[in-house]
Amino acid sequence: MTAEQVIIALMRIAGSLPVLRWPFWGALAVILVDLSDLFWMNVLDLGGVPDYQSFDKWLDLAYMATFLIVALRWTGLTRRVAIGLFMFRIAGDIIFEMTQARAVLLAFPNVFEFWFLFVVARDQFKPQYKITLRRAVIWLLVLTAAKEFQEYALHLGKWFDEYTFLEFWGVLWRTLTPW
Repeated sequence: MTAEQVIIALMRIAGSLPVLRWPFWGALAVILVDLSDLFWMNVLDLGGVPDYQSFDKWLDLAYMATFLIVALRWTGLTRRVAIGLFMFRIAGDIIFEMTQARAVLLAFPNVFEFWFLFVVARDQFKPQYKITLRRAVIWLLVLTAAKEFQEYALHLGKWFDEYTFLEFWGVLWRTLTPW
């Protein structure tokens, strides 16, 4: 493991811990920290990150574990769905590691992440909103569609592979501010 990987791994693991105390705000922080490894790979020059996809999937387990710990405190349907989605994603990660086929990540999208964000956002802003079986199915369809789009853009379309983190933000800024 390179020094660069060690630094990025420590940041990603440490960035996952606030979820345990502040589930919603911690989850938002985790997403930013998860994206930051692309920035750090562009800034640090300490040996590089060979096989980024596998490295990223292993580090994702840190935040997914904290999400699961919080989800295990839930009851009923939200908890059962979270556990099922976590297990589904872990199965996908194992198959990805065995095959190294990015298409596996599309077949096993991390809907667990989106479900977690949905539930903790509900808890934070609208705790009276009841998640019935019918609502859960509808939300899971919406969340799955959104996650599939993201997985496609990242892993099959590879829309961002040609950009460094800083270049991506530059392109986004120029696109949003054409004047």
